[in-house]
Amino acid sequence: MKRRISLGLLALLMLSVGVYAQDGGSAAETVEKLRAQLLEVQGKEAALRERLAELDESIKPESIERSLAGIGSTKPEQLREARRRQLSIERDGVLAQLKTAETSLQRLESAIANAEALAYQQSAQPPGTNKLASSSTKGYQLLMLGGGGLAALALGGGALFYRRKTRSR
Repeated sequence: MKRRISLGLLALLMLSVGVYAQDGGSAAETVEKLRAQLLEVQGKEAALRERLAELDESIKPESIERSLAGIGSTKPEQLREARRRQLSIERDGVLAQLKTAETSLQRLESAIANAEALAYQQSAQPPGTNKLASSSTKGYQLLMLGGGGLAALALGGGALFYRRKTRSR
C-alpha cells in the first residue's frame, strides 16, 4: 500500500515535470493558436445559431402542418405531436451545444488576454534569459507542484523508513 502511494507520488512528480517541459512554445505562438481556436468556435457558434433559428421556425404549428401535409394517416394529431417532440428534442440539443460554445468562447477570450499579457512580458525581457527565471505564473505553479511532489515523496519515504526502523526494534 505504502509502496503504491510512493509510486503514485513519483508518477505525479514526473508528470508535472513532463508538462513543464512541453510548455516550451513562446507566448506569441500560443496567442496565435488560441485565436485560431477562437475563430473555429465562433464559426461553430454561428452555425448553431442558424440551426436554432431553423428549428424555431420548424416547430411552429403551421410549419409542422405543412411538413406533414403529404402524409396520410388516421391519427394526424399523433404525427404532429411526434414531429413537435422530435423538433423540441433537437432544439434542446442545439441549445446545449450553443451554451457550451458560449462558455468556450469566454474561456478562449480570457486565455487570449492572459497569453497576450505574457507575450508582452516576454517581449520586454532581454534575449537569452532563463525560462525558469521568467515571471510566468504557469511555470511557477508547475515548478511548485513538482517541488511539492518531491517533498511529499521525501516525507513518505522518511515515514516508511522510520516505521520499518521502529518495527525492527
